[in-house]
Amino acid sequence: MLQRRSALVALAALPFSAGAQDRPVRLLVGFPPGGGTDAIARLLADALQATLGTTVIVDNKPGAGGQIAAQALKMAPPDGTTFFVSHDHTISILPLVLKNPGFDPHRDFVPVAGFATFANAFALSAGTPGRSLPEYLDWVKKQGGHGNVGVPAPASVPEFVVKLLAERHGLALQAVPYRGSAPMVADMLGNQIPAGIGSVPDLIVNHQHQKLRIVAVMGAQRQAVLPQVPTFAELGLAGFEDLPYYGLFAPAGTPAAVLERFSNALAGVVTQPVVKARLTELGLSVGPMTSTQLSARERAYSAAWARIIKAGGFQPQ
Repeated sequence: MLQRRSALVALAALPFSAGAQDRPVRLLVGFPPGGGTDAIARLLADALQATLGTTVIVDNKPGAGGQIAAQALKMAPPDGTTFFVSHDHTISILPLVLKNPGFDPHRDFVPVAGFATFANAFALSAGTPGRSLPEYLDWVKKQGGHGNVGVPAPASVPEFVVKLLAERHGLALQAVPYRGSAPMVADMLGNQIPAGIGSVPDLIVNHQHQKLRIVAVMGAQRQAVLPQVPTFAELGLAGFEDLPYYGLFAPAGTPAAVLERFSNALAGVVTQPVVKARLTELGLSVGPMTSTQLSARERAYSAAWARIIKAGGFQPQ
Protein backbone atom coordinates (compact mmCIF):
# COMPACT_ATOMS: atom_id res chain seq x y z
CA MET A 1 0.00 0.00 0.00
CA LEU A 2 2.87 2.37 0.85
CA GLN A 3 4.45 1.70 -2.54
CA ARG A 4 1.15 2.42 -4.33
CA ARG A 5 0.73 5.72 -2.46
CA SER A 6 4.30 6.70 -3.31
CA ALA A 7 3.61 5.92 -6.97
CA LEU A 8 0.50 8.10 -6.99
CA VAL A 9 2.40 11.00 -5.43
CA ALA A 10 5.12 10.61 -8.02
CA LEU A 11 2.56 10.53 -10.84
CA ALA A 12 0.89 13.70 -9.60
CA ALA A 13 4.27 15.43 -9.60
CA LEU A 14 5.00 14.62 -13.25
CA PRO A 15 5.00 17.61 -15.62
CA PHE A 16 2.63 17.96 -18.56
CA SER A 17 3.61 16.79 -21.99
CA ALA A 18 5.89 19.09 -23.95
CA GLY A 19 4.02 22.13 -25.24
CA ALA A 20 1.42 22.10 -22.46
CA GLN A 21 3.53 22.14 -19.33
CA ASP A 22 4.01 25.93 -19.29
CA ARG A 23 0.38 26.75 -20.03
CA PRO A 24 -2.20 27.30 -17.29
CA VAL A 25 -4.92 24.75 -16.75
CA ARG A 26 -8.47 26.06 -17.20
CA LEU A 27 -11.37 24.78 -15.16
CA LEU A 28 -14.48 25.70 -17.12
CA VAL A 29 -17.58 26.60 -15.08
CA GLY A 30 -20.95 26.96 -16.77
CA PHE A 31 -22.40 29.42 -14.26
CA PRO A 32 -21.61 32.99 -13.14
CA PRO A 33 -19.19 33.89 -10.35
CA GLY A 34 -20.76 33.88 -6.92
CA GLY A 35 -22.74 30.65 -7.21
CA GLY A 36 -22.11 27.29 -5.60
CA THR A 37 -20.36 25.68 -8.58
CA ASP A 38 -18.07 28.69 -8.93
CA ALA A 39 -17.11 28.56 -5.24
CA ILE A 40 -16.41 24.82 -5.49
CA ALA A 41 -14.32 25.22 -8.64
CA ARG A 42 -12.21 28.01 -7.10
CA LEU A 43 -11.53 25.91 -4.02
CA LEU A 44 -10.46 23.00 -6.21
CA ALA A 45 -8.36 25.24 -8.45
CA ASP A 46 -6.31 26.51 -5.51
CA ALA A 47 -5.81 23.01 -4.12
CA LEU A 48 -4.93 21.49 -7.50
CA GLN A 49 -2.48 24.28 -8.22
CA ALA A 50 -0.64 23.58 -4.98
CA THR A 51 -0.62 19.84 -5.67
CA LEU A 52 0.31 19.91 -9.36
CA GLY A 53 2.68 22.88 -9.27
CA THR A 54 0.86 24.29 -12.30
CA THR A 55 -1.25 27.44 -12.61
CA VAL A 56 -4.94 26.51 -12.45
CA ILE A 57 -7.56 29.14 -13.23
CA VAL A 58 -11.36 29.16 -13.21
CA ASP A 59 -12.90 30.22 -16.53
CA ASN A 60 -16.59 31.15 -16.12
CA LYS A 61 -18.66 30.71 -19.27
CA PRO A 62 -22.19 31.19 -17.95
CA GLY A 63 -25.39 30.73 -19.86
CA ALA A 64 -27.94 28.16 -21.00
CA GLY A 65 -27.51 25.97 -17.93
CA GLY A 66 -23.86 25.23 -18.64
CA GLN A 67 -24.41 24.59 -22.34
CA ILE A 68 -21.94 27.30 -23.40
CA ALA A 69 -19.20 25.90 -21.18
CA ALA A 70 -19.89 22.37 -22.41
CA GLN A 71 -19.57 23.48 -26.02
CA ALA A 72 -16.31 25.22 -25.13
CA LEU A 73 -15.01 21.97 -23.67
CA LYS A 74 -15.96 20.11 -26.84
CA MET A 75 -13.93 22.58 -28.93
CA ALA A 76 -10.92 22.62 -26.59
CA PRO A 77 -7.77 20.76 -27.62
CA PRO A 78 -7.40 17.45 -25.74
CA ASP A 79 -3.99 18.37 -24.36
CA GLY A 80 -4.66 18.41 -20.62
CA THR A 81 -5.07 22.17 -20.31
CA THR A 82 -8.89 22.36 -20.27
CA PHE A 83 -11.33 20.63 -17.93
CA PHE A 84 -14.95 21.15 -16.98
CA VAL A 85 -16.23 21.23 -13.39
CA SER A 86 -19.86 20.26 -13.76
CA HIS A 87 -22.81 18.77 -11.97
CA ASP A 88 -25.68 16.69 -13.31
CA HIS A 89 -27.65 19.39 -15.11
CA THR A 90 -25.28 20.05 -17.99
CA ILE A 91 -24.00 16.52 -18.42
CA SER A 92 -27.10 14.40 -17.75
CA ILE A 93 -30.18 16.62 -18.09
CA LEU A 94 -29.51 18.98 -21.01
CA PRO A 95 -29.10 16.11 -23.52
CA LEU A 96 -32.55 14.87 -22.42
CA VAL A 97 -34.40 18.17 -22.79
CA LEU A 98 -32.71 19.73 -25.84
CA LYS A 99 -32.93 18.32 -29.34
CA ASN A 100 -29.53 19.75 -30.17
CA PRO A 101 -27.46 20.77 -27.13
CA GLY A 102 -24.37 21.11 -29.29
CA PHE A 103 -22.52 18.29 -27.55
CA ASP A 104 -22.82 14.60 -26.77
CA PRO A 105 -21.38 13.92 -23.30
CA HIS A 106 -20.66 10.28 -24.13
CA ARG A 107 -18.93 11.04 -27.43
CA ASP A 108 -17.34 14.46 -26.88
CA PHE A 109 -16.27 14.21 -23.24
CA VAL A 110 -14.42 11.79 -21.03
CA PRO A 111 -15.09 11.62 -17.28
CA VAL A 112 -11.92 12.29 -15.30
CA ALA A 113 -13.16 11.77 -11.74
CA GLY A 114 -16.10 12.51 -9.49
CA PHE A 115 -15.69 14.09 -6.12
CA ALA A 116 -19.06 14.60 -4.42
CA THR A 117 -22.82 14.33 -4.41
CA PHE A 118 -25.23 17.01 -3.26
CA ALA A 119 -28.93 17.70 -2.76
CA ASN A 120 -31.26 20.22 -4.32
CA ALA A 121 -33.38 22.17 -1.86
CA PHE A 122 -36.53 24.29 -1.73
CA ALA A 123 -35.98 27.68 -0.08
CA LEU A 124 -38.15 30.65 0.87
CA SER A 125 -37.17 34.29 0.72
CA ALA A 126 -37.03 36.12 4.05
CA GLY A 127 -40.20 38.06 3.30
CA THR A 128 -42.25 35.00 2.34
CA PRO A 129 -44.69 33.68 4.97
CA GLY A 130 -44.25 30.12 6.22
CA ARG A 131 -41.60 28.22 8.11
CA SER A 132 -42.08 24.95 6.21
CA LEU A 133 -42.97 23.72 2.73
CA PRO A 134 -46.59 22.84 3.76
CA GLU A 135 -47.02 26.33 5.25
CA TYR A 136 -45.70 27.89 2.04
CA LEU A 137 -48.10 25.81 -0.08
CA ASP A 138 -51.00 26.85 2.16
CA TRP A 139 -49.97 30.49 1.68
CA VAL A 140 -49.93 30.02 -2.11
CA LYS A 141 -53.45 28.59 -1.95
CA LYS A 142 -54.59 31.70 -0.09
CA GLN A 143 -53.09 33.81 -2.90
CA GLY A 144 -55.40 32.11 -5.39
CA GLY A 145 -53.09 29.19 -6.06
CA HIS A 146 -50.59 31.18 -8.09
CA GLY A 147 -46.92 31.47 -7.19
CA ASN A 148 -43.49 31.94 -8.78
CA VAL A 149 -40.53 29.71 -7.92
CA GLY A 150 -37.04 30.55 -9.14
CA VAL A 151 -34.89 27.85 -10.74
CA PRO A 152 -31.23 28.18 -11.83
CA ALA A 153 -31.87 27.08 -15.42
CA PRO A 154 -34.74 26.20 -17.76
CA ALA A 155 -35.69 22.54 -18.24
CA SER A 156 -33.70 21.63 -15.13
CA VAL A 157 -34.39 19.23 -12.27
CA PRO A 158 -35.62 22.16 -10.13
CA GLU A 159 -38.09 23.11 -12.87
CA PHE A 160 -39.47 19.57 -12.98
CA VAL A 161 -39.80 19.61 -9.19
CA VAL A 162 -41.87 22.82 -9.44
CA LYS A 163 -44.12 21.15 -11.99
CA LEU A 164 -44.61 18.04 -9.86
CA LEU A 165 -45.32 20.12 -6.75
CA ALA A 166 -47.93 22.08 -8.68
CA GLU A 167 -49.59 18.93 -10.00
CA ARG A 168 -49.51 17.17 -6.64
CA HIS A 169 -51.12 20.08 -4.78
CA GLY A 170 -53.37 21.48 -7.51
CA LEU A 171 -51.55 24.80 -7.72
CA ALA A 172 -50.52 27.09 -10.56
CA LEU A 173 -46.87 27.30 -9.57
CA GLN A 174 -44.69 28.81 -12.26
CA ALA A 175 -40.98 28.05 -12.58
CA VAL A 176 -38.96 31.20 -13.31
CA PRO A 177 -35.65 30.27 -14.96
CA TYR A 178 -32.49 32.25 -14.21
CA ARG A 179 -29.05 32.34 -15.78
CA GLY A 180 -27.52 30.43 -12.91
CA SER A 181 -28.04 30.26 -9.17
CA ALA A 182 -26.29 33.54 -8.28
CA PRO A 183 -28.88 35.86 -9.90
CA MET A 184 -31.70 33.70 -8.56
CA VAL A 185 -30.39 33.94 -5.00
CA ALA A 186 -29.84 37.68 -5.44
CA ASP A 187 -33.52 38.11 -6.31
CA MET A 188 -34.51 35.94 -3.37
CA LEU A 189 -32.41 38.07 -1.02
CA GLY A 190 -34.14 41.15 -2.39
CA ASN A 191 -37.56 39.52 -2.00
CA GLN A 192 -38.11 39.87 -5.73
CA ILE A 193 -39.23 36.25 -5.89
CA PRO A 194 -40.81 34.40 -2.95
CA ALA A 195 -39.19 30.99 -3.37
CA GLY A 196 -36.54 29.11 -5.27
CA ILE A 197 -35.09 25.66 -5.80
CA GLY A 198 -31.33 25.24 -6.09
CA SER A 199 -28.49 23.13 -4.80
CA VAL A 200 -27.64 23.16 -1.11
CA PRO A 201 -24.19 24.65 -1.96
CA ASP A 202 -25.99 27.56 -3.65
CA LEU A 203 -28.25 28.23 -0.66
CA ILE A 204 -26.53 27.08 2.51
CA VAL A 205 -24.60 30.26 3.45
CA ASN A 206 -27.64 32.52 3.23
CA HIS A 207 -29.71 29.94 5.09
CA GLN A 208 -27.16 29.89 7.89
CA HIS A 209 -27.30 33.70 8.06
CA GLN A 210 -31.11 33.55 8.11
CA LYS A 211 -31.38 35.57 4.91
CA LEU A 212 -33.51 32.81 3.39
CA ARG A 213 -34.99 29.54 4.69
CA ILE A 214 -34.36 26.08 3.30
CA VAL A 215 -37.54 24.10 4.01
CA ALA A 216 -37.05 20.81 2.11
CA VAL A 217 -34.22 18.81 0.53
CA MET A 218 -34.05 16.04 -2.01
CA GLY A 219 -32.40 12.73 -1.23
CA ALA A 220 -33.12 9.59 0.73
CA GLN A 221 -32.08 11.15 4.03
CA ARG A 222 -31.63 14.56 5.61
CA GLN A 223 -28.46 16.45 4.87
CA ALA A 224 -25.76 16.56 7.55
CA VAL A 225 -25.51 20.35 7.29
CA LEU A 226 -29.31 20.68 7.54
CA PRO A 227 -30.40 18.10 10.13
CA GLN A 228 -33.65 19.94 10.93
CA VAL A 229 -34.82 20.16 7.32
CA PRO A 230 -37.04 17.29 6.08
CA THR A 231 -36.68 15.53 2.75
CA PHE A 232 -39.27 15.80 0.00
CA ALA A 233 -40.09 12.15 0.63
CA GLU A 234 -40.87 12.91 4.28
CA LEU A 235 -43.29 15.56 3.03
CA GLY A 236 -45.03 13.13 0.68
CA LEU A 237 -43.20 13.81 -2.60
CA ALA A 238 -41.26 10.64 -3.37
CA GLY A 239 -39.12 9.97 -6.43
CA PHE A 240 -36.24 12.39 -5.80
CA GLU A 241 -34.00 10.19 -3.68
CA ASP A 242 -31.13 9.74 -6.16
CA LEU A 243 -28.66 12.54 -5.51
CA PRO A 244 -26.91 14.45 -8.31
CA TYR A 245 -23.13 14.46 -8.61
CA TYR A 246 -20.19 16.75 -9.21
CA GLY A 247 -17.38 15.68 -11.49
CA LEU A 248 -14.44 16.75 -13.61
CA PHE A 249 -14.63 16.17 -17.38
CA ALA A 250 -12.11 16.53 -20.21
CA PRO A 251 -12.36 16.69 -24.01
CA ALA A 252 -12.50 13.30 -25.71
CA GLY A 253 -9.08 12.22 -26.84
CA THR A 254 -7.21 13.57 -23.81
CA PRO A 255 -4.27 11.20 -23.19
CA ALA A 256 -4.84 8.49 -20.59
CA ALA A 257 -1.74 9.52 -18.64
CA VAL A 258 -3.11 13.07 -18.26
CA LEU A 259 -6.51 11.76 -17.16
CA GLU A 260 -4.91 9.50 -14.57
CA ARG A 261 -2.73 12.33 -13.28
CA PHE A 262 -5.70 14.63 -12.74
CA SER A 263 -7.91 11.87 -11.38
CA ASN A 264 -5.33 11.02 -8.74
CA ALA A 265 -4.66 14.67 -7.96
CA LEU A 266 -8.39 15.42 -7.54
CA ALA A 267 -8.90 12.39 -5.29
CA GLY A 268 -6.01 13.60 -3.18
CA VAL A 269 -7.09 17.22 -2.76
CA VAL A 270 -10.77 16.54 -1.93
CA THR A 271 -9.71 14.27 0.91
CA GLN A 272 -7.33 16.84 2.38
CA PRO A 273 -8.89 17.76 5.76
CA VAL A 274 -9.15 21.48 5.05
CA VAL A 275 -10.58 21.07 1.54
CA LYS A 276 -12.98 18.31 2.57
CA ALA A 277 -14.21 20.36 5.52
CA ARG A 278 -14.86 23.38 3.29
CA LEU A 279 -16.68 21.29 0.67
CA THR A 280 -18.76 19.75 3.44
CA GLU A 281 -19.61 23.20 4.77
CA LEU A 282 -20.83 24.07 1.28
CA GLY A 283 -23.29 21.18 1.49
CA LEU A 284 -21.44 18.47 -0.46
CA SER A 285 -21.08 14.85 0.51
CA VAL A 286 -17.46 14.30 -0.46
CA GLY A 287 -16.57 10.95 -1.97
CA PRO A 288 -13.97 10.47 -4.72
CA MET A 289 -15.13 8.49 -7.76
CA THR A 290 -12.87 7.04 -10.42
CA SER A 291 -13.52 7.74 -14.08
CA THR A 292 -15.35 4.42 -14.38
CA GLN A 293 -17.46 5.08 -11.29
CA LEU A 294 -18.37 8.59 -12.43
CA SER A 295 -19.35 7.28 -15.87
CA ALA A 296 -21.59 4.62 -14.34
CA ARG A 297 -23.23 7.10 -12.00
CA GLU A 298 -23.85 9.60 -14.79
CA ARG A 299 -25.49 6.99 -17.02
CA ALA A 300 -27.68 5.68 -14.20
CA TYR A 301 -28.73 9.20 -13.21
CA SER A 302 -29.50 10.10 -16.81
CA ALA A 303 -31.62 6.96 -17.25
CA ALA A 304 -33.59 7.68 -14.08
CA TRP A 305 -34.39 11.23 -15.12
CA ALA A 306 -35.21 10.18 -18.66
CA ARG A 307 -38.05 8.12 -17.21
CA ILE A 308 -39.27 11.01 -15.02
CA ILE A 309 -39.12 13.52 -17.88
CA LYS A 310 -40.93 11.18 -20.27
CA ALA A 311 -43.61 10.38 -17.69
CA GLY A 312 -44.18 14.12 -17.24
CA GLY A 313 -44.89 14.55 -20.94
CA PHE A 314 -42.00 16.97 -21.51
CA GLN A 315 -41.02 17.33 -25.15
CA PRO A 316 -37.39 18.19 -25.97
CA GLN A 317 -37.07 21.76 -27.15
